[in-house]
Amino acid sequence: MHEVILSVGIDIGTTTTQLVFSRLTIENLASSYTVPRITIVNKEIIYKSPIYFTPLTSPVEIDADAVKKIVELEYAAAGMKPAEVQTGAVIITGETARKQNANLVLSALSKMAGDFVVATAGPDLESVLSARGAGADLLSSEHRTAVSNLDVGGGTTNIAVFERGGLRGTCCLDIGGRLVKIKDNRIDYIFPGIARLAARHGLEFRLGSQADLHQLRQLCSLMADQLAMALHVLTADETHPLMYTNQGHSLPEQPVIQAVTYSGGVADYVYQQASADWFRYGDIGILLGQAIQEQPQLSRLKRFIPAETIRATVVGAGSHTTEISGSTIAYVEHCLPMKNIPILKISEADETDLNHLAASIATQLPLFMPEGKPEPVAIAFTGRGRSRFSEIQSLAKAIIQGAKEVIEHRHPLIIVVENDIGKALGHAIRVLLEKPKDVICIDSIRTLSGDYIDIGLPIADGRVVPVVIKTLIFNT
Repeated sequence: MHEVILSVGIDIGTTTTQLVFSRLTIENLASSYTVPRITIVNKEIIYKSPIYFTPLTSPVEIDADAVKKIVELEYAAAGMKPAEVQTGAVIITGETARKQNANLVLSALSKMAGDFVVATAGPDLESVLSARGAGADLLSSEHRTAVSNLDVGGGTTNIAVFERGGLRGTCCLDIGGRLVKIKDNRIDYIFPGIARLAARHGLEFRLGSQADLHQLRQLCSLMADQLAMALHVLTADETHPLMYTNQGHSLPEQPVIQAVTYSGGVADYVYQQASADWFRYGDIGILLGQAIQEQPQLSRLKRFIPAETIRATVVGAGSHTTEISGSTIAYVEHCLPMKNIPILKISEADETDLNHLAASIATQLPLFMPEGKPEPVAIAFTGRGRSRFSEIQSLAKAIIQGAKEVIEHRHPLIIVVENDIGKALGHAIRVLLEKPKDVICIDSIRTLSGDYIDIGLPIADGRVVPVVIKTLIFNT
Protein backbone atom coordinates (compact mmCIF):
# COMPACT_ATOMS: atom_id res chain seq x y z
CA MET A 1 0.00 0.00 0.00
CA HIS A 2 1.43 3.36 -1.08
CA GLU A 3 -0.15 6.69 -0.24
CA VAL A 4 1.09 10.20 -0.97
CA ILE A 5 0.31 12.93 1.56
CA LEU A 6 1.15 16.62 1.75
CA SER A 7 2.73 18.19 4.82
CA VAL A 8 3.70 21.70 5.90
CA GLY A 9 6.22 22.97 8.43
CA ILE A 10 5.81 26.49 9.80
CA ASP A 11 8.61 28.03 11.87
CA ILE A 12 8.00 31.37 13.60
CA GLY A 13 11.32 32.54 15.02
CA THR A 14 12.69 35.56 16.83
CA THR A 15 13.69 37.18 13.56
CA THR A 16 12.30 35.11 10.71
CA THR A 17 9.21 33.17 9.69
CA GLN A 18 9.23 30.53 6.96
CA LEU A 19 7.26 27.59 5.55
CA VAL A 20 8.25 24.34 3.89
CA PHE A 21 5.84 22.07 2.01
CA SER A 22 6.71 18.41 1.52
CA ARG A 23 5.26 15.47 -0.37
CA LEU A 24 5.53 12.22 1.59
CA THR A 25 5.10 8.71 0.27
CA ILE A 26 4.01 6.39 3.05
CA GLU A 27 3.73 2.62 3.01
CA ASN A 28 2.50 -0.14 5.26
CA LEU A 29 5.63 -2.21 5.85
CA ALA A 30 3.86 -4.89 7.89
CA SER A 31 2.66 -8.18 6.47
CA SER A 32 -0.99 -8.95 5.84
CA TYR A 33 -1.30 -10.82 9.14
CA THR A 34 0.19 -8.22 11.50
CA VAL A 35 -0.71 -4.82 12.87
CA PRO A 36 -0.19 -2.04 10.29
CA ARG A 37 3.12 -0.19 10.53
CA ILE A 38 2.92 2.96 8.43
CA THR A 39 6.17 4.74 7.71
CA ILE A 40 7.77 7.16 5.24
CA VAL A 41 9.50 5.55 2.25
CA ASN A 42 10.16 8.76 0.32
CA LYS A 43 10.19 12.49 1.02
CA GLU A 44 10.30 15.34 -1.47
CA ILE A 45 10.42 19.01 -0.49
CA ILE A 46 8.24 20.70 -3.09
CA TYR A 47 8.21 24.32 -1.91
CA LYS A 48 10.27 26.57 0.37
CA SER A 49 8.89 29.98 1.16
CA PRO A 50 10.93 33.17 1.17
CA ILE A 51 12.27 34.00 4.61
CA TYR A 52 10.18 36.76 6.22
CA PHE A 53 10.98 38.96 9.18
CA THR A 54 8.62 37.86 11.96
CA PRO A 55 5.98 40.59 12.34
CA LEU A 56 5.51 42.02 15.82
CA THR A 57 3.07 44.62 17.11
CA SER A 58 5.30 45.33 20.10
CA PRO A 59 8.45 43.87 21.69
CA VAL A 60 6.22 41.45 23.65
CA GLU A 61 3.49 40.57 21.15
CA ILE A 62 3.42 38.74 17.82
CA ASP A 63 1.27 40.30 15.09
CA ALA A 64 -1.01 37.28 14.72
CA ASP A 65 -2.94 38.72 11.77
CA ALA A 66 0.26 39.49 9.87
CA VAL A 67 1.64 35.99 10.53
CA LYS A 68 -1.59 34.45 9.33
CA LYS A 69 -1.45 36.57 6.15
CA ILE A 70 2.10 35.34 5.48
CA VAL A 71 0.94 31.74 5.88
CA GLU A 72 -2.08 32.27 3.63
CA LEU A 73 0.08 34.00 1.01
CA GLU A 74 2.58 31.13 0.98
CA TYR A 75 -0.16 28.49 0.74
CA ALA A 76 -1.31 30.29 -2.40
CA ALA A 77 2.24 30.66 -3.75
CA ALA A 78 2.80 26.93 -3.27
CA GLY A 79 -0.49 26.15 -5.01
CA MET A 80 -1.81 24.51 -1.85
CA LYS A 81 -5.20 24.61 -0.18
CA PRO A 82 -5.49 23.92 3.57
CA ALA A 83 -7.83 21.01 2.89
CA GLU A 84 -5.12 19.32 0.80
CA VAL A 85 -2.50 19.32 3.56
CA GLN A 86 -2.96 16.30 5.81
CA THR A 87 -0.26 16.85 8.40
CA GLY A 88 2.57 19.10 9.55
CA ALA A 89 3.91 21.15 12.40
CA VAL A 90 3.82 24.69 13.72
CA ILE A 91 6.70 25.58 16.01
CA ILE A 92 7.39 28.96 17.61
CA THR A 93 11.05 29.33 18.54
CA GLY A 94 13.46 31.85 20.03
CA GLU A 95 12.20 34.92 21.84
CA THR A 96 8.85 34.68 20.03
CA ALA A 97 8.13 31.51 22.02
CA ARG A 98 7.96 33.75 25.07
CA LYS A 99 5.75 36.44 23.54
CA GLN A 100 2.50 37.03 25.38
CA ASN A 101 0.21 35.73 22.64
CA ALA A 102 2.34 32.84 21.29
CA ASN A 103 -0.25 30.19 22.16
CA LEU A 104 -3.04 32.15 20.47
CA VAL A 105 -0.98 32.34 17.29
CA LEU A 106 -0.31 28.62 17.43
CA SER A 107 -3.98 27.89 17.91
CA ALA A 108 -4.98 30.03 14.94
CA LEU A 109 -2.41 28.49 12.61
CA SER A 110 -3.00 24.90 13.69
CA LYS A 111 -6.56 25.15 12.40
CA MET A 112 -5.34 25.75 8.86
CA ALA A 113 -4.57 22.10 8.09
CA GLY A 114 -4.51 18.53 9.32
CA ASP A 115 -3.45 17.05 12.61
CA PHE A 116 -0.54 19.31 13.47
CA VAL A 117 2.21 18.86 15.97
CA VAL A 118 2.06 22.22 17.73
CA ALA A 119 4.74 23.41 20.11
CA THR A 120 6.51 26.40 21.56
CA ALA A 121 10.20 25.66 21.86
CA GLY A 122 12.16 27.30 24.65
CA PRO A 123 15.87 27.99 24.13
CA ASP A 124 17.01 24.53 25.25
CA LEU A 125 14.59 22.59 23.05
CA GLU A 126 15.31 24.96 20.16
CA SER A 127 19.01 24.14 20.57
CA VAL A 128 18.21 20.46 20.09
CA LEU A 129 15.85 21.03 17.15
CA SER A 130 18.36 23.18 15.28
CA ALA A 131 21.20 20.75 16.02
CA ARG A 132 19.14 17.88 14.62
CA GLY A 133 18.24 19.96 11.59
CA ALA A 134 21.92 20.70 11.02
CA GLY A 135 22.77 17.00 11.45
CA ALA A 136 25.10 17.46 14.44
CA ASP A 137 23.63 14.46 16.25
CA LEU A 138 24.29 12.15 13.28
CA LEU A 139 27.77 13.58 12.72
CA SER A 140 28.68 12.92 16.36
CA SER A 141 27.55 9.32 15.97
CA GLU A 142 29.25 8.73 12.64
CA HIS A 143 32.57 10.24 13.76
CA ARG A 144 32.28 8.97 17.36
CA THR A 145 33.15 12.35 18.82
CA ALA A 146 31.62 15.41 20.49
CA VAL A 147 30.01 17.81 18.01
CA SER A 148 28.43 21.13 18.95
CA ASN A 149 25.94 22.99 16.78
CA LEU A 150 25.74 26.76 17.15
CA ASP A 151 22.44 28.10 15.81
CA VAL A 152 23.27 31.79 15.39
CA GLY A 153 20.06 33.68 14.81
CA GLY A 154 18.87 37.24 15.06
CA GLY A 155 18.50 37.49 18.82
CA THR A 156 20.20 34.46 20.33
CA THR A 157 22.69 31.68 19.70
CA ASN A 158 21.36 28.27 20.70
CA ILE A 159 24.04 25.66 21.35
CA ALA A 160 23.68 21.89 21.71
CA VAL A 161 26.42 19.30 22.18
CA PHE A 162 26.07 15.69 21.05
CA GLU A 163 28.55 12.92 21.76
CA ARG A 164 28.19 9.66 19.84
CA GLY A 165 24.58 10.50 19.14
CA GLY A 166 23.65 11.35 22.74
CA LEU A 167 22.72 14.85 23.93
CA ARG A 168 25.28 16.13 26.43
CA GLY A 169 24.27 19.73 27.02
CA THR A 170 22.53 22.87 25.79
CA CYS A 171 22.80 26.59 26.42
CA CYS A 172 21.66 29.87 24.91
CA LEU A 173 23.47 33.20 24.69
CA ASP A 174 22.32 36.70 23.77
CA ILE A 175 24.49 36.74 20.67
CA GLY A 176 22.78 37.38 17.35
CA GLY A 177 22.88 39.28 14.10
CA ARG A 178 20.01 41.67 14.84
CA LEU A 179 21.09 42.75 18.29
CA VAL A 180 22.49 45.80 16.49
CA LYS A 181 20.28 47.22 13.74
CA ILE A 182 21.43 49.63 11.07
CA LYS A 183 19.20 52.09 9.20
CA ASP A 184 20.47 54.65 6.68
CA ASN A 185 24.01 53.72 7.76
CA ARG A 186 23.24 54.75 11.36
CA ILE A 187 22.76 52.78 14.58
CA ASP A 188 19.01 52.26 14.87
CA TYR A 189 18.98 49.77 17.79
CA ILE A 190 21.42 48.07 20.13
CA PHE A 191 20.52 45.36 22.61
CA PRO A 192 21.40 46.46 26.18
CA GLY A 193 23.53 43.37 26.86
CA ILE A 194 25.57 44.00 23.70
CA ALA A 195 25.92 47.68 24.61
CA ARG A 196 27.35 46.60 27.99
CA LEU A 197 29.75 44.16 26.31
CA ALA A 198 30.94 46.95 24.01
CA ALA A 199 31.35 49.46 26.86
CA ARG A 200 33.47 47.04 28.89
CA HIS A 201 35.94 47.00 26.00
CA GLY A 202 35.96 50.74 25.39
CA LEU A 203 33.50 50.76 22.50
CA GLU A 204 30.58 53.18 22.56
CA PHE A 205 27.54 53.04 20.31
CA ARG A 206 24.82 55.68 20.46
CA LEU A 207 21.46 55.53 18.73
CA GLY A 208 21.56 57.66 15.62
CA SER A 209 25.35 57.70 15.40
CA GLN A 210 27.21 56.73 12.24
CA ALA A 211 27.63 52.98 11.77
CA ASP A 212 31.42 52.74 12.00
CA LEU A 213 32.49 49.57 10.19
CA HIS A 214 35.77 49.23 12.10
CA GLN A 215 34.09 49.52 15.51
CA LEU A 216 31.31 47.12 14.53
CA ARG A 217 33.91 44.58 13.39
CA GLN A 218 35.55 44.88 16.81
CA LEU A 219 32.20 44.35 18.50
CA CYS A 220 31.47 41.25 16.42
CA SER A 221 34.89 39.85 17.31
CA LEU A 222 33.99 40.27 20.98
CA MET A 223 30.70 38.45 20.37
CA ALA A 224 32.52 35.60 18.60
CA ASP A 225 34.91 35.37 21.57
CA GLN A 226 31.89 34.87 23.84
CA LEU A 227 30.82 31.89 21.72
CA ALA A 228 34.30 30.41 22.03
CA MET A 229 34.05 30.83 25.80
CA ALA A 230 30.69 29.05 25.77
CA LEU A 231 32.36 26.03 24.11
CA HIS A 232 35.18 26.13 26.72
CA VAL A 233 37.85 26.63 24.06
CA LEU A 234 38.63 30.14 25.35
CA THR A 235 38.91 31.10 29.02
CA ALA A 236 35.76 32.87 30.17
CA ASP A 237 36.07 36.51 31.21
CA GLU A 238 34.03 38.35 33.85
CA THR A 239 31.47 39.41 31.26
CA HIS A 240 30.71 35.91 30.05
CA PRO A 241 28.18 34.80 32.73
CA LEU A 242 26.07 37.84 31.84
CA MET A 243 25.74 36.79 28.20
CA TYR A 244 23.45 33.79 28.83
CA THR A 245 19.81 34.30 27.93
CA ASN A 246 17.61 34.84 30.99
CA GLN A 247 20.58 34.21 33.31
CA GLY A 248 20.74 30.68 31.93
CA HIS A 249 23.28 27.94 32.45
CA SER A 250 26.52 27.17 30.63
CA LEU A 251 27.53 23.96 28.85
CA PRO A 252 29.16 21.23 30.94
CA GLU A 253 32.94 21.16 30.55
CA GLN A 254 32.77 17.51 29.48
CA PRO A 255 32.80 16.17 26.87
CA VAL A 256 35.57 18.20 25.24
CA ILE A 257 34.15 19.55 21.98
CA GLN A 258 36.09 18.41 18.93
CA ALA A 259 33.95 19.67 16.06
CA VAL A 260 31.24 22.21 15.26
CA THR A 261 28.43 22.91 12.85
CA TYR A 262 26.72 26.27 12.41
CA SER A 263 23.08 26.93 11.56
CA GLY A 264 20.73 29.89 11.70
CA GLY A 265 20.54 33.08 9.70
CA VAL A 266 24.17 34.04 10.35
CA ALA A 267 25.62 30.63 9.44
CA ASP A 268 25.87 31.20 5.69
CA TYR A 269 28.47 33.88 6.38
CA VAL A 270 30.48 31.54 8.59
CA TYR A 271 30.89 29.13 5.68
CA GLN A 272 31.35 31.64 2.86
CA GLN A 273 32.90 35.02 2.19
CA ALA A 274 30.56 38.00 2.05
CA SER A 275 30.53 40.85 -0.43
CA ALA A 276 31.17 44.43 0.60
CA ASP A 277 27.48 45.19 1.24
CA TRP A 278 27.89 44.56 4.96
CA PHE A 279 24.57 46.02 6.13
CA ARG A 280 22.31 44.65 3.39
CA TYR A 281 19.95 43.12 5.99
CA GLY A 282 19.92 46.19 8.21
CA ASP A 283 21.96 44.54 10.94
CA ILE A 284 25.40 43.12 11.84
CA GLY A 285 24.63 39.52 10.85
CA ILE A 286 27.15 39.39 7.99
CA LEU A 287 29.90 40.92 10.13
CA LEU A 288 29.15 38.49 12.96
CA GLY A 289 29.35 35.51 10.59
CA GLN A 290 32.75 36.68 9.36
CA ALA A 291 33.97 37.23 12.93
CA ILE A 292 32.95 33.68 13.90
CA GLN A 293 34.69 32.33 10.81
CA GLU A 294 37.92 34.10 11.82
CA GLN A 295 37.83 33.55 15.61
CA PRO A 296 41.11 31.70 16.35
CA GLN A 297 39.91 29.15 18.92
CA LEU A 298 36.74 28.32 16.98
CA SER A 299 38.83 27.92 13.82
CA ARG A 300 40.87 25.17 15.47
CA LEU A 301 37.76 22.97 15.83
CA LYS A 302 36.83 20.73 12.92
CA ARG A 303 34.08 22.54 11.03
CA PHE A 304 31.53 20.19 9.49
CA ILE A 305 29.18 21.32 6.74
CA PRO A 306 25.63 21.20 8.17
CA ALA A 307 22.67 19.58 6.49
CA GLU A 308 20.94 22.96 6.73
CA THR A 309 21.93 26.47 7.82
CA ILE A 310 19.20 29.09 8.05
CA ARG A 311 16.41 26.52 7.74
CA ALA A 312 17.79 24.07 10.32
CA THR A 313 14.93 24.57 12.78
CA VAL A 314 12.20 24.38 10.13
CA VAL A 315 10.09 21.25 10.44
CA GLY A 316 9.88 19.97 6.91
CA ALA A 317 7.16 17.40 7.50
CA GLY A 318 5.47 15.27 10.09
CA SER A 319 5.11 11.53 9.44
CA HIS A 320 2.69 9.31 11.28
CA THR A 321 3.65 5.75 12.24
CA THR A 322 0.65 3.78 13.48
CA GLU A 323 1.37 0.98 15.94
CA ILE A 324 -0.22 -1.13 18.66
CA SER A 325 1.50 -1.43 22.02
CA GLY A 326 2.59 -4.76 23.42
CA SER A 327 0.16 -6.66 25.62
CA THR A 328 2.39 -6.45 28.72
CA ILE A 329 1.71 -2.83 29.59
CA ALA A 330 0.70 -0.74 32.59
CA TYR A 331 -1.60 2.26 32.32
CA VAL A 332 -4.16 4.40 34.13
CA GLU A 333 -7.23 4.60 31.94
CA HIS A 334 -8.50 7.95 33.20
CA CYS A 335 -5.33 9.60 31.78
CA LEU A 336 -6.10 8.40 28.25
CA PRO A 337 -6.28 9.38 25.45
CA MET A 338 -3.24 11.67 25.23
CA LYS A 339 -2.05 13.59 22.16
CA ASN A 340 1.14 15.32 20.99
CA ILE A 341 3.34 14.21 23.88
CA PRO A 342 7.03 14.92 23.09
CA ILE A 343 9.53 12.07 23.37
CA LEU A 344 12.54 12.36 25.69
CA LYS A 345 14.84 9.76 24.16
CA ILE A 346 17.66 8.08 26.07
CA SER A 347 20.56 7.14 23.79
CA GLU A 348 21.64 3.50 23.75
CA ALA A 349 25.08 4.56 24.99
CA ASP A 350 23.53 6.20 28.08
CA GLU A 351 21.17 3.30 28.62
CA THR A 352 23.98 0.81 29.24
CA ASP A 353 24.82 2.52 32.56
CA LEU A 354 21.87 3.23 34.85
CA ASN A 355 23.62 6.21 36.43
CA HIS A 356 23.99 7.70 32.95
CA LEU A 357 20.35 6.87 32.20
CA ALA A 358 19.15 8.75 35.29
CA ALA A 359 21.43 11.67 34.51
CA SER A 360 20.23 11.80 30.90
CA ILE A 361 16.59 12.03 32.01
CA ALA A 362 17.39 14.78 34.52
CA THR A 363 19.48 16.70 31.97
CA GLN A 364 16.88 16.54 29.22
CA LEU A 365 13.75 17.28 31.25
CA PRO A 366 14.36 21.06 31.25
CA LEU A 367 14.11 20.95 27.45
CA PHE A 368 10.41 20.24 27.88
CA MET A 369 9.80 23.03 30.43
CA PRO A 370 9.52 26.15 28.24
CA GLU A 371 8.06 28.20 31.10
CA GLY A 372 9.98 26.51 33.90
CA LYS A 373 7.18 24.06 34.73
CA PRO A 374 7.01 20.40 33.68
CA GLU A 375 4.82 19.61 30.69
CA PRO A 376 3.69 16.10 29.69
CA VAL A 377 6.65 14.16 28.29
CA ALA A 378 7.28 10.49 27.45
CA ILE A 379 10.62 8.97 28.48
CA ALA A 380 11.74 6.46 25.86
CA PHE A 381 14.51 3.86 25.63
CA THR A 382 15.06 0.34 24.35
CA GLY A 383 15.12 -1.64 27.62
CA ARG A 384 17.14 -4.33 25.91
CA GLY A 385 19.06 -6.73 28.12
CA ARG A 386 16.95 -5.98 31.20
CA SER A 387 14.39 -8.74 31.65
CA ARG A 388 15.18 -10.25 35.05
CA PHE A 389 13.38 -9.07 38.18
CA SER A 390 16.48 -7.49 39.73
CA GLU A 391 17.35 -5.66 36.51
CA ILE A 392 13.84 -4.22 36.19
CA GLN A 393 13.93 -3.09 39.83
CA SER A 394 17.24 -1.30 39.24
CA LEU A 395 15.88 0.26 36.05
CA ALA A 396 12.79 1.50 37.91
CA LYS A 397 14.99 3.12 40.58
CA ALA A 398 17.06 4.89 37.94
CA ILE A 399 13.94 6.26 36.22
CA ILE A 400 12.56 7.53 39.52
CA GLN A 401 15.87 9.18 40.32
CA GLY A 402 16.06 10.95 36.96
CA ALA A 403 12.38 11.88 36.66
CA LYS A 404 11.90 13.52 40.07
CA GLU A 405 10.51 16.72 38.56
CA VAL A 406 7.81 14.81 36.66
CA ILE A 407 6.94 12.71 39.69
CA GLU A 408 6.50 15.80 41.87
CA HIS A 409 3.99 17.38 39.46
CA ARG A 410 0.50 16.46 38.31
CA HIS A 411 1.30 15.01 34.88
CA PRO A 412 1.52 11.22 34.63
CA LEU A 413 4.90 9.53 34.38
CA ILE A 414 4.94 8.12 30.83
CA ILE A 415 7.46 5.45 29.83
CA VAL A 416 7.81 4.09 26.27
CA VAL A 417 10.09 1.07 25.96
CA GLU A 418 10.94 -1.23 23.05
CA ASN A 419 11.59 -4.39 25.05
CA ASP A 420 8.61 -6.40 26.28
CA ILE A 421 8.83 -5.27 29.94
CA GLY A 422 6.19 -2.54 30.19
CA LYS A 423 3.91 -4.16 32.76
CA ALA A 424 6.71 -5.32 35.07
CA LEU A 425 8.51 -1.98 34.85
CA GLY A 426 5.34 0.06 35.43
CA HIS A 427 4.43 -2.07 38.43
CA ALA A 428 7.96 -1.76 39.86
CA ILE A 429 7.88 2.03 39.55
CA ARG A 430 4.51 2.25 41.31
CA VAL A 431 5.69 0.03 44.19
CA LEU A 432 8.92 2.00 44.65
CA LEU A 433 7.30 5.43 44.61
CA GLU A 434 6.66 6.93 48.01
CA LYS A 435 3.38 8.55 46.95
CA PRO A 436 0.50 7.73 44.60
CA LYS A 437 1.36 8.60 41.02
CA ASP A 438 -0.29 7.93 37.67
CA VAL A 439 2.11 5.76 35.66
CA ILE A 440 1.74 4.77 32.01
CA CYS A 441 4.32 2.27 30.77
CA ILE A 442 3.89 0.88 27.26
CA ASP A 443 6.20 -1.43 25.34
CA SER A 444 6.92 -2.78 21.85
CA ILE A 445 7.14 0.81 20.56
CA ARG A 446 10.19 2.31 18.87
CA THR A 447 10.67 6.09 18.88
CA LEU A 448 13.30 8.68 18.02
CA SER A 449 14.44 11.86 19.73
CA GLY A 450 12.14 14.67 18.63
CA ASP A 451 9.13 12.43 18.00
CA TYR A 452 5.67 13.09 19.40
CA ILE A 453 3.32 10.33 20.53
CA ASP A 454 -0.46 9.87 20.74
CA ILE A 455 -1.74 7.14 23.07
CA GLY A 456 -5.35 6.11 22.55
CA LEU A 457 -7.96 4.42 24.72
CA PRO A 458 -7.36 0.70 25.45
CA ILE A 459 -8.68 -1.85 22.96
CA ALA A 460 -8.83 -5.67 22.79
CA ASP A 461 -10.40 -5.94 26.25
CA GLY A 462 -7.86 -3.52 27.64
CA ARG A 463 -4.82 -5.58 26.69
CA VAL A 464 -3.27 -3.06 24.27
CA VAL A 465 -3.45 0.63 23.36
CA PRO A 466 -3.25 2.18 19.87
CA VAL A 467 -0.24 4.46 19.42
CA VAL A 468 0.62 7.02 16.75
CA ILE A 469 4.23 8.19 16.46
CA LYS A 470 4.67 11.59 14.79
CA THR A 471 8.16 12.19 13.49
CA LEU A 472 9.49 15.66 12.75
CA ILE A 473 11.27 15.54 9.39
CA PHE A 474 14.02 18.10 8.81
CA ASN A 475 15.25 19.37 5.46
CA THR A 476 17.98 16.79 5.00
